Amino acid sequence: MSLANKLAEERRARLAAERLLEQKQAELQAANRKLGKHAKALSEEIVETRAEVQNVRDENARVKSDLTLAHQKVEIAERRLWHSIQTIQDGFAFFDGESRMIAANQAWLAVFDGLEDVKPGISYIEILQYATEEGIVDIGDAEPIEWREKMLDRWQTATPEPAIIQLWSGQYIKLIDQRGAGGDVVSLALNITDTIRYEQQLKDARHKAEAANRAKSSFLANMSHEIRTPMNGVVGMAELLTDTALDDEQELYANTIKNSAEALLVIINDVLDYSKIEAEKLVLREEAFDLERCIHELVMLLQANARDKGIDLVVDYDLFLPTSFIGDPGRIRQVMTNLLGNAVKFTQTGHVLVQVVGVPGKGVDATQVNVTVQDTGIGIPASKVDHIFGEFNQVDDETNRKFEGTGLGLAISQKLISLMGGNIWVESVEGEGSAFGFSLKLPHADAPDKDMAGAPDHLRKVLIVENHALTRSILERQFGTLGVETVCCESGAEALELISSDVDLVLTDHVMMHMDGLELAEALHSQGFDVPVILQTSNTRSAEQDPDRKYLHAILQKPVARAELFSALAKLPVRSVETAEEEQLSIPTPDTEPRPMRVLAAEDNKTNRLVFSKMLKGLDLEIELAENGVEAVNLYQSFAPDLVFMDISMPEMDGKEATQRIREIENASGRHVPIVAMTAHAMDGDADSILEAGLDHYLTKPLNKLDLVDHVLKACPEDVRNPEPVQSVA
Repeated sequence: MSLANKLAEERRARLAAERLLEQKQAELQAANRKLGKHAKALSEEIVETRAEVQNVRDENARVKSDLTLAHQKVEIAERRLWHSIQTIQDGFAFFDGESRMIAANQAWLAVFDGLEDVKPGISYIEILQYATEEGIVDIGDAEPIEWREKMLDRWQTATPEPAIIQLWSGQYIKLIDQRGAGGDVVSLALNITDTIRYEQQLKDARHKAEAANRAKSSFLANMSHEIRTPMNGVVGMAELLTDTALDDEQELYANTIKNSAEALLVIINDVLDYSKIEAEKLVLREEAFDLERCIHELVMLLQANARDKGIDLVVDYDLFLPTSFIGDPGRIRQVMTNLLGNAVKFTQTGHVLVQVVGVPGKGVDATQVNVTVQDTGIGIPASKVDHIFGEFNQVDDETNRKFEGTGLGLAISQKLISLMGGNIWVESVEGEGSAFGFSLKLPHADAPDKDMAGAPDHLRKVLIVENHALTRSILERQFGTLGVETVCCESGAEALELISSDVDLVLTDHVMMHMDGLELAEALHSQGFDVPVILQTSNTRSAEQDPDRKYLHAILQKPVARAELFSALAKLPVRSVETAEEEQLSIPTPDTEPRPMRVLAAEDNKTNRLVFSKMLKGLDLEIELAENGVEAVNLYQSFAPDLVFMDISMPEMDGKEATQRIREIENASGRHVPIVAMTAHAMDGDADSILEAGLDHYLTKPLNKLDLVDHVLKACPEDVRNPEPVQSVA
């Protein structure tokens, strides 16, 4: 091989070695760089770990410091809590799950004063043992072991019921124990001695109050009887005196006596009723009654006073509302009397409207009845509306009252409505009038549609002649409800202008300016109209006696009851008035004159016998009077009365026993004569005991002439003469 080749070969080898060296150096540098990075990362990790270790050390030091502070605070809180527990006067103790005492305050341990064993660590059963053996607890007649077993059974329940124990010292302790989730028990011992003694004082005071209330009720009952007996003579004789021939001054005196006596009687009744309600002795007597008739009877009683003052009494009873309900008619009538009486008393001009509507209840057998009495009177100041139902409250100033009264009427009404499950309200604007109303849910006495009626098919158009706008609008609405077309006017002259051949009925008021209702009927007849005319009047007697009565189809007493209106409409003739007049019923004349009605009255008081006979003097009756129960029984057998009025308090034989004797006689004959009680007693329970004795009805003295006559007319047999042949008492 040549030298040149060898040199070239060496040069190539040297270059390869250099390249390999460079490669290895590059790899070594890369390895160094990687190692440097790992070293740096490891160094940083070491630094971070050292920092974390230092943080942990610092945190451990802070936690130790916080724990020390927390322990200090817990110790302070425990000391304060236990100091508070020691301070309270009631006992406080802790027990563990095994019923051993953990701790107790001084008030709890003081009960066991002198017993060193009663301390933390003692079991609950041992505490009960000490309580009975040392006589700490007064267990009465109970056996110690039975008492301990009862208390232990209570303690072991999950939720022990509070228990009251009496200590030997007379103090009463109420034990309240609360068991925790782990079985620990917190026990409270509350000293309720003052509460027990106060409750006993309240019981004693209540017993004294009840005794005083019973004494008051007895006093009121006795005083009521004593007052009502002479009051019967005062009111009755004053009423009879006004029926005699008197000059103006004498009539003034007689009326003053009568009115004053009646006012005193109202006060007595109010006080007695309020006393009965206050003592919760008032009992509701539910029976079937006619609500509409009840309202109309009250309106009739107040009609004279309203007429004297020139105000109108108007009744708006929903035509499709039932009238027969079940309730206490006496108490509903009492509420209505208060509301209506106040409305008339406090109204000087305008009208008083009684509006009755109803909403069927959830069941088909009851109706929510709403009764509202609206007036155009003096109204009530806004500041006194909220107090109007309070006891002895009146609208006018006590020192200058224009309207007298007890101030109990509305308070009694509110309580009565509340007892019947209803509510009562008032809305008023001073100077414009008031509206008092009440709402009651009343069951139906009959099927709701029993008395429902309507207009006859041939009645299509009615001419209403009424000078009072409110009454006119009510009649218009009622006939519109019946599907009858109406034409309204306010005078007879207008009626003559509006009358036409398609009018089927003229419904006219009696008293109107320039031409009254009777004159209108005569004018229609003279002009050749054969339309039937129905007259509405508040004085049926004068209308019946008027010569123009023959031009009328019917006379209805204002306000007109629904049944009477429907009855009159049902009898409307289809043909002319002449034909209708021929079809009018006449009173048949029997071949033999019927006997007069026989009435027996038993009354031991001479004055009351005189009053009774004078009150019925104007009736066609045969009357026999008995002075005691024995005479009443004898006269019943010999006189055979159709009706008996029986005084209750009489010598020899009282009214109850006399009635029972009469009923025994009737059991053999099968006859039943109505017997009406007459009594001056007025407290609850009297009526029940009287009616249970066999009497049919109940009258309270002083007797009222209208009530007496009403009972006579209702009891009149069909085969005797009409006791009042001319006309019923207005």
